[in-house]
Amino acid sequence: MKNPGRKTKRGLEAWLGKWLLRFVYGLNRWNVEGEHYYKDLLGKGESVIISLWHGQLLAMFMLLAGKQFYGLAGTHRDADLIARIGEKIGWRFLRGSSKEKGLIAFKQIVSVLKQPGKVVIITPDGPQGPARIPKPGAIRAAQLTGAAIVPMATQSTRRWSFRNWDTFFVAKPFGRIEVLFGEPLYFSRTDDPQRCADRLKAALDALTMEVEKRVRD
Repeated sequence: MKNPGRKTKRGLEAWLGKWLLRFVYGLNRWNVEGEHYYKDLLGKGESVIISLWHGQLLAMFMLLAGKQFYGLAGTHRDADLIARIGEKIGWRFLRGSSKEKGLIAFKQIVSVLKQPGKVVIITPDGPQGPARIPKPGAIRAAQLTGAAIVPMATQSTRRWSFRNWDTFFVAKPFGRIEVLFGEPLYFSRTDDPQRCADRLKAALDALTMEVEKRVRD
């Protein structure tokens, strides 16, 4: 039996979360470089996987809001709240993770990427790590669909850091958020999986080092 009180509470939490994030991130200055890497591909009708490390995803979540891009969310309560907030600010979600309904979610990712001009966001080390070590999902999806992976990194001059299996960053107000997109990566079906993972990790680590350098300067 459905609980209307619980549904109302979750709706209120999502509404508050939406406005809190908009308030905090709206009080930051943004420096964004390299967006043309994914926009050029979309302009040609190609689909794209945008990939970044899990700990950096909140700035991406706000920057790309309103574009009807696809994110991946698990089925547990916290993920459900994230999905509800995301839907209110213009995201679409595929439900599942590498631990929950992973095969179903992967099939949905492949189906979306086979359509022209779609974007799916994948954090290759999510949802539970190890931190900054790519799992095969994003690469395998790229191999099966021909979609490019556009690497991305974010960091803020003012931030809270929350330690779990990784370090999850939340921007504080009145800072500057640096965002970098990198050159597209392509992987064929015959490419060696470990070499693919090494290429993706190297691209993400290089962008991460650069944004971290910029927020220190």
